[in-house]
Amino acid sequence: MKPELIADYECEIGENPLWHPIEKKIYWSDIPKGKLFRYDPATEKHEQCYEGPEVGGFTIQEDGSLLFFMAKGAVATWKNGKLNYIIKEIPAERETRFNDVITDPSGRVFCGMVATSNRPGRLYRLDTNGSIRIVLENIGIPNGIGFTPDRKYMYYTDTEALKIYIFDYDQNTGEITNQRVFVETPEGKGFPDGMTVDAEGYVWSARWDGWSLYRYAPDGTQERQIQFPVKKVSSVIFGGNSYKDIYVTTAIYDSNKEQDGANAGALFRLRLGIQGVPEFASKICL
Repeated sequence: MKPELIADYECEIGENPLWHPIEKKIYWSDIPKGKLFRYDPATEKHEQCYEGPEVGGFTIQEDGSLLFFMAKGAVATWKNGKLNYIIKEIPAERETRFNDVITDPSGRVFCGMVATSNRPGRLYRLDTNGSIRIVLENIGIPNGIGFTPDRKYMYYTDTEALKIYIFDYDQNTGEITNQRVFVETPEGKGFPDGMTVDAEGYVWSARWDGWSLYRYAPDGTQERQIQFPVKKVSSVIFGGNSYKDIYVTTAIYDSNKEQDGANAGALFRLRLGIQGVPEFASKICL
């Protein structure tokens, strides 16, 4: 279970690893530096592919373009190196930015918003017609989101609260209800960050400041812990042609390699023979 180093760009906050099913490449971002990278496992080549306004999170549209969630509440498609804004800003979010995002089974996007100087974070939902609304408030740090294989429940991570929550989820309407705790991280063991769900319904949660990636059974019990040579493990996703490759981002935010590991900020891969599932494509009208 030793993580394999794939690419080390010394990301300040490496985030949002996402497998592109059309290009057969893994993408990931460095949020504060406003950079995006991609890796092609067929050629073992990686590169920086974007530099510009910071991207808190992104999804992949049905046509293969990337949908960026940015500062001030801006949302834009990125294709052939060009940005096309769908939402230029959300006036109430001019002081902050989006963070973790995920497409739901119907092509909507749930998108977390970092707290401002005078209020906690929020969770928005961007519907396929381009309208956006708040669905959850009073969040510490909005983070990893996922869906159960039966599409009846949604997970949501509040890093500051040290909790992963579970909600009842209605695929027809996109509504989430009945919030309760799925997993609570013990004090002093790091902070739950990005997450994904595998084909068996097990939850994978990256542990910021915890040197680890965790796998939880559907009942919330810890199934395994995988140690990393990096302190800030930030997010996780399945990829590869068979969705059995696990890609993990890390960070070196507000720290240094002496404290956080020689490859802090790098992208890693695990091959454990565990089956993942494709992420849903966003279907936001342009």
